[in-house]
Amino acid sequence: MSCAWLNVPRPKPNAAIQLLCLPHAGGTAALYRPWAKLLPESIELVLVCLPGREQRCNEVMPADMRSLITLLGNAVTSILDRPWAVFGHSMGATVAHELILSLQGRNLCGPEHLFVSARKAPQFQEVGNLHQLDDDSLCQQLIQLGGTAPELLEIPELRALLLPTIRQDYHLIETSRVSSDQYLNCPITAMVGRDDPELTADDARGWQRWTNCHFHLHEYTGNHFYFSERPHLVINHIVQQLRIT
Repeated sequence: MSCAWLNVPRPKPNAAIQLLCLPHAGGTAALYRPWAKLLPESIELVLVCLPGREQRCNEVMPADMRSLITLLGNAVTSILDRPWAVFGHSMGATVAHELILSLQGRNLCGPEHLFVSARKAPQFQEVGNLHQLDDDSLCQQLIQLGGTAPELLEIPELRALLLPTIRQDYHLIETSRVSSDQYLNCPITAMVGRDDPELTADDARGWQRWTNCHFHLHEYTGNHFYFSERPHLVINHIVQQLRIT
């Protein structure tokens, strides 16, 4: 099972549930590939491959959230063939939320669980301008978040390659607003690093307002990319919430 939008690095045809993972602004599916070996046999990892990166580097990212969700929603509904959950980190959390709202609005089957990582609840989102910063200022912001190696951003050729995609992603999330105030028909688990410069635990706790089901909040040691060095902790919590061994 694969398409331009979705990829399964380690197929598990007998898995009980599929875990769809969405990356942060400028991020790639590579962020989650190590998870394929860490997840139990009961959970199959499905990576979202966005345009403008990796094997899709020559494709253009949709200019607005609605267009992105339409394309991604079509891929999800045509390919996922079992119960599924979704994990979105930072921008990926916003995209995951909008995807579920869209599916519910079309009376289509949504996920068993939404995991939102390092992202403020929609009611706390503020107007942003990172996509309007000059290259040096944008690089400084990326270094502060901790997800990009500073030495990579010092290489002009790599900056020229990376920054357009990052800028487009930030434009997407900084110019869009939540499309509906509808509650989600699935549980939500919010995850946040205690030293994240972008949000607090209270900002993440606000996701409780968006579900008809139960809500959990997990805090971790670390910054915006708290799970980079200890992915086992996050995966253990995902497995616990999905109640699958």
